[in-house]
Amino acid sequence: MKNKVHITSLGCPKNLIDSEVMAAALVQGGFEIAPLPEDANIIIINTCAFILPAKEESIDEIFRMAELKTKGICRHLIVTGCLPQRYGAILEKEIPEVDLFLGTGEIPRIADLVASLLEKQPERRSFIGKPDFLMNSSHPRLLSTPPYTAYLKIAEGCSNHCSYCVIPLVRGKFRSRQMDDILREAETLAQGGVKEVIIAAQETTLYGRDLGYRSGLSSLLDEIALIDGIRWIRLLYTYPADLDDELFRTIHDVEKICDYIDIPVQHIDDNILSLMNRSGNSGFIKNAIASARKIIPGVALRTSLIVGFPGETQERFDRLLAFVRETRFDHVGVFEYSREEGTVADALPGHIPESVKKLRRGIIMEEQALISREINQALIGSTMEIVIEEESDLSGYEYIGRARRQAPDIDGITYVKAEEKAIGNIVKCRVVSADDYDLFAEEKMERNP
Repeated sequence: MKNKVHITSLGCPKNLIDSEVMAAALVQGGFEIAPLPEDANIIIINTCAFILPAKEESIDEIFRMAELKTKGICRHLIVTGCLPQRYGAILEKEIPEVDLFLGTGEIPRIADLVASLLEKQPERRSFIGKPDFLMNSSHPRLLSTPPYTAYLKIAEGCSNHCSYCVIPLVRGKFRSRQMDDILREAETLAQGGVKEVIIAAQETTLYGRDLGYRSGLSSLLDEIALIDGIRWIRLLYTYPADLDDELFRTIHDVEKICDYIDIPVQHIDDNILSLMNRSGNSGFIKNAIASARKIIPGVALRTSLIVGFPGETQERFDRLLAFVRETRFDHVGVFEYSREEGTVADALPGHIPESVKKLRRGIIMEEQALISREINQALIGSTMEIVIEEESDLSGYEYIGRARRQAPDIDGITYVKAEEKAIGNIVKCRVVSADDYDLFAEEKMERNP
């Protein structure tokens, strides 16, 4: 009988892609993937260690799965990803329930390492090397997303060294994949039925510069758009200092590219941006947003913000709040600053009490809810494409889907009233209602001439 492996993937879409690569490697190695941990004799937890809540979630999940080693059929527990890459020695000492700790560079060896674990008790419990793995199209993926949508990782690592961030420590320096290799993977995804490709990296806007490409991201998007079967291309993780009008024109001119840009600005106060070691000041950020809206009318903008960073006085927070009110982003994620040992920000003076961080996050989220409702209300009567994702239990609406302006898992959803549709269909709909974050739409029936 095949050994059954369950993989729990925590954190961002980039981590999810790593989990999909590991799953495919394990299947090639003769293992079977179990959808439920209760059905697996081997459990792998691919962890995140970006901020304190992510680390806490990872630790909680490790102990939850460790219970299955005593109460279920699980015999081996393996922890991979950013958490062991950063804390391998400590984890090995503190959590004896785990059989193997594997860093971010061990992904291509996962099947061999698991097989060795089954054959004999290894001499080592940790394999933590350099974080230098860069996937390519020769690494198959076992998609865990719905079959009509997939993330496409175009680069790995980060070289920005923001003062609060540990990504360079656990993922290494920024390195781009070759364009032809990315296109081969995109072709494979399209041949497998993927209609929506979501571009991901630690910083997508930097794509190709390390390879000598002049307009790497724009050129890549142009080429992906030529692939038959792909209907939507969505862009995440664009660093504001590297945005330019050429990219905006590409988004506007290429119909397949969603008029949607994720721009994590983090803050707007110039003093805080400097302390964060972020490139580009407030003026640059505002000009980039203005250019995006001028060149791409109706573009949906998402951002992420950090509140409670060391030195964030009330005046500096008020400046951020005013920016949110003035800019009117379509989607906003707000994070409380997480103090991470080994980062420059950890040693800064002026750390903010947790209660103040929580309060400030709540203030911005309340403000954004009002803005989001007003933006959504203004969409009533408009026509847009919606991808059908699942059946709905909301009376009067048969399906739940997403518009081009909604990314999976992080933005709102659209409830759809429509005749019978297959999951994954893209349907033209008219928006009839809206609330703070979600839209309500009816299928637009084509009239015969």
